[in-house]
Amino acid sequence: MEERPLRPLAMATTSIFIGIVAGLGAVIFRALIALIHNLVFLGRFSTYYDANRHTPLSPLGFGVVVAVVLAALLVVFLTQNYAPEARGHGVPEVMDAIYYQRGRIRPIVAVIKSLASSLSIGSGGSVGREGPIIQIGAAFGSITSTYLRLPLHQRVTLIAAGAGGGIAATFNTPVGGVLFAIEILLHEVSVRTLVPVALATATATYLGQLFFGPHPSFVIPSFETPFFELANPGVLFAYLGLGLLAGAAAALYIRTIYGFEDFFSHHFQHRPYLRHTLGMTLVGVIFVLLANYTSHYYTQGVGYATVQDVLLGHLGGWGFLLLLFVLKLVSTGLTLGSGASGGIFSPGLFMGATLGGAYGLILAKVFPALNISSSAFAVAGMAGIIGGSTGAAMTAIVLIFEMTLDYSAVLPMAITVAASYGLRKALLSESIYTMKLERRGHPMPDALQTNFAYMQPVGQIMERRVVQVQADTSVAAFLSAHREQLATHWFAAYAEGRPQGYLSPQGALGLTLDADPEERIVAYLERDFVLVGERRRLFNLVPLMRRHGAPVALVLGGTNGGVVGVVSTAELGRLTLDVSELYV
Repeated sequence: MEERPLRPLAMATTSIFIGIVAGLGAVIFRALIALIHNLVFLGRFSTYYDANRHTPLSPLGFGVVVAVVLAALLVVFLTQNYAPEARGHGVPEVMDAIYYQRGRIRPIVAVIKSLASSLSIGSGGSVGREGPIIQIGAAFGSITSTYLRLPLHQRVTLIAAGAGGGIAATFNTPVGGVLFAIEILLHEVSVRTLVPVALATATATYLGQLFFGPHPSFVIPSFETPFFELANPGVLFAYLGLGLLAGAAAALYIRTIYGFEDFFSHHFQHRPYLRHTLGMTLVGVIFVLLANYTSHYYTQGVGYATVQDVLLGHLGGWGFLLLLFVLKLVSTGLTLGSGASGGIFSPGLFMGATLGGAYGLILAKVFPALNISSSAFAVAGMAGIIGGSTGAAMTAIVLIFEMTLDYSAVLPMAITVAASYGLRKALLSESIYTMKLERRGHPMPDALQTNFAYMQPVGQIMERRVVQVQADTSVAAFLSAHREQLATHWFAAYAEGRPQGYLSPQGALGLTLDADPEERIVAYLERDFVLVGERRRLFNLVPLMRRHGAPVALVLGGTNGGVVGVVSTAELGRLTLDVSELYV
């Protein structure tokens, strides 16, 4: 179908609409999670669930594992029969749609992802709600752009707007939602992409605040106690050490998820129901055993209650915190590896908080003079694991800041995230998102790069060796007049003062071999070209050539407005080689 790009005002209005849907989607999705969670654990019908508070122990005791397995079977039924791409943590599928599917996401994905993820999370699976809402918001952006018949760049922008809006509404993090879209999803950062994404995330955040309140996701008593006192330079090195520890943990996190996925795929390739039943049974046993010995299901679901405990200093034993880290790591691998639907962000927050909290407690005992607070290191650890595992370093810093609203956390988080990301990249080149696609044979870009080369005017890179000829010239006369130029020059053929076609050097040389000398050269002209002015930027020229299927652009200029140059795929290739030096 013919593409119809939206004008800026219409694009802005559409983005606000998508933000509304993303915000409402986050509200409905959280209500679904609450409904299933209350049915599974408490046997009651209710859509109220505060994830920052521990769930009371189920009257079923160990029998709650049966309810967990039943939910798992429903997840397999939904994903196997309706939308296999709804399985897993969601974000890689959005990235794949952007770069390899021309922004196409099937509408059914939004519905199945909502149901499957709410079942996985609500029944205690060790996954997060951000991945699903990102995929749900992105799916709606894709559906809208398909209905409006938008070109690819606007389609991708609306997908990123829906995803950013979803994560912003879920965590009450408008700036973090924008940065996530920039670092993970957007193909470029410019006015035409940033404004729609910002409008969608702001709208979605406002709706989220209407339903969930304006308060941050986690509360830490940092306004009473200066947790991040950096007067002692030794504390800076302590955060650097935490960053290295978080980087190693992030690499382990990635390896664990895909290791479990490989294990289950190898042993249960054609038995998806048995595969997920086994995985979720083990997950249920882990959190029920924890509840029997500690009175809380520490590792079930998103785990925010445990994170809140760490930040408030209610869990004071470093050994227990490390145990929770290991159990959450294993539970997340079992949940996602066996076929659940849910995100990796919340488990990362859990592991970062427990690892950072344990690290802080150990340092406080070994170096009491540093006046260390374990809560400070828990917050930095959360950012370190998220930044290291996802590769979204700036998003991790800003998102955790918005989730805690403690500005004093920014400097420690910056140090921790930088060290974590650097070490994880050295240990493992792929992030938790890109590894899934790399294994599929769909590599992803790992950097945002300036497009200054494509901002150059056509006149700077065009081939200037062009000769204007008349289309009704005979082949014999043409060859006689231009024999010395055949191998080096392009020929723009005119009739009645207008370009009719062209001959490339190869085409001109071909006339010497098999052309009829009495024939007019108009019979041998190539006509797949576009006409552009020499001030046209390459940024606009390349899409124009693609849209018309033209490998050549004839450049008009000079005093008489004739053809003064040619841009072909050869010139574009040379430009790519020239600018590649910046990125080596």
